[in-house]
Amino acid sequence: MPQRSRFAPARLPALALAVAGAALLLAARSPTPLAAQPAGVPPRPVHTYSIVACDSATGELGVAVQSHWFSVGAVVPWAEAGVGAVATQSFSEPAYGPLGLTLMRAGRSAPEALKALVGTDAHAEVRQVGMIDAKCRADAFTGAKAIAAAGHRVGARYAVQANLMRGNVWDAMAQAFETSRGDLAERLLAALEAAEQAGGDLRGRQSAALLVVRGTPSGQPWNDRVFDLRVEDHPAPVVELRRLVHLARAYRHMTAGDEAVTRGDVDAAIREYAAAEAMVPDSATNGEMVFWHAVMLVNAGRVEEALPLFRRAFRVDASWRELVPRLPAAGQLPADPALLQRIAAVR
Repeated sequence: MPQRSRFAPARLPALALAVAGAALLLAARSPTPLAAQPAGVPPRPVHTYSIVACDSATGELGVAVQSHWFSVGAVVPWAEAGVGAVATQSFSEPAYGPLGLTLMRAGRSAPEALKALVGTDAHAEVRQVGMIDAKCRADAFTGAKAIAAAGHRVGARYAVQANLMRGNVWDAMAQAFETSRGDLAERLLAALEAAEQAGGDLRGRQSAALLVVRGTPSGQPWNDRVFDLRVEDHPAPVVELRRLVHLARAYRHMTAGDEAVTRGDVDAAIREYAAAEAMVPDSATNGEMVFWHAVMLVNAGRVEEALPLFRRAFRVDASWRELVPRLPAAGQLPADPALLQRIAAVR
């Protein structure tokens, strides 16, 4: 993973101008140069392996990464719905993320954007970058001074890149992505797991991240992130990342259930909540999924169906029982003392 502070002070003004001037960048057919930076290279190598990819069926774009460095997800992965995705690593220059997206948003392909940025980087020899655009055109760059084992591979709808590895993990990542099944998040995870099986980072493991955005922007960027998950510091970050992806899928069912309630479709809400609860034990959410499922059923007039779910929540954590009498004032349960007492009495 990257080192930010060594280079940031010298380039912030140029970065701000470059990101703000996307139209000027395109018109000039060359980006504002990555600002001149201190001579030499950072004293501490911070490196990683990653993949950028797209799903041609859904249009989703994504990045996944693992490193023996704290909070790799804060610097390496960048993505924007309907635009592209970037992974910037080795002796990382974070500017490749926003500038790459700016250029692709302005109409350049990922290979064009990457070539333009590398061509203006005074320290390109220590960089490693992967980019992909919304048309699934991918490219990667590995500088001559990236620490071995270092390399990359560009395939149909993906690019994998790695440095400071025990050996060639990028071919294993490519094969895993090409042969795995499932949605984009699943295939990105498969690539990370393949890198670990091929030897992984020479220094070990510490953090990981996975970012997937929709193929078509909604105009609300906060709603365009399908997955945005980070493992900041963990002895087995890729394993933990897979657990989080599974948990996120369960919560997506909960969100779909909430949306069904808003539409007044109680049966659909029940199906979605039940699907979420089937994916994880009650203890994994401290009883929260079944608690709110029960609340929804009470509000739908289906109290008898709700009581067993309240029981499950109360068994995990008695604090849910304490919450019940607070909900009527928030409009979340009927202000019916007899009903509230009945719920609280569930054992």
